Amino acid sequence: MLIEVEELFLADGFLGYTLDDLAGRLRCSKSTLYALASSKEQLAVTVVTHFFRGAAERIEARVAGAADAKAKIQTYLAGVAEELGRASETFIADVDTFEPTRATYEFNSHAAAGRIRAFISEGVADGLFRDVHGPLVAEFVELLIEQIQSGTVRARSGYSDADAFAALSDLLLGGLQRDGRYAGDGEPGEPGEPGGTTAATRAGNVLAGAVAGDASAAGHDADPVTVTDDAVAAEADSATTKGVRR
Repeated sequence: MLIEVEELFLADGFLGYTLDDLAGRLRCSKSTLYALASSKEQLAVTVVTHFFRGAAERIEARVAGAADAKAKIQTYLAGVAEELGRASETFIADVDTFEPTRATYEFNSHAAAGRIRAFISEGVADGLFRDVHGPLVAEFVELLIEQIQSGTVRARSGYSDADAFAALSDLLLGGLQRDGRYAGDGEPGEPGEPGGTTAATRAGNVLAGAVAGDASAAGHDADPVTVTDDAVAAEADSATTKGVRR
């Protein structure tokens, strides 16, 4: 039942639903919903926490098979984009509006930055990346992740969240790699060849467009995610539950 509620919320959001509405849509009794959570507010927190925890587990499973730090960053950010692609704009907006679920969302942004920081440190130690200021780079990454997840990048640039996360991966790896080339680029000086400077151009277009507010750089629609762990549940449960219609 929790999975069914999650799919409904991902498609429609949750602020517009009452427990009666949910029982009708899911063809179940309210007592069935009360078995999941004691109130509409707690049900929202439970479902959002479940979504982010599941996303985290799936992403980490993919990262576990990555060969090195570069592949881990690419895999991780691609996984974030894919998981967020399951969520509608309404769901993301509701998560951001409701204080307890926003706390979970923010926790995930911090967790994502922490994972990127760890991958950077690993890459530096293994000689794959230049010895840059890892914590500072991770702070920049966290700020960009927050802007992507909040919809700011999509609104300003016209690019989808999936494209934005791909651009973030390109930009990050391009700046970290020892040879100064973007991951996935072809040989230097071969912009016309397949893979030549596509990644670099995409990164520049998406993120420059986001900063400048250039809505003419249109991408395709996708919806924003990130990661969490069991600490999310405790943090979300302790948050205030005001703001959701019963």
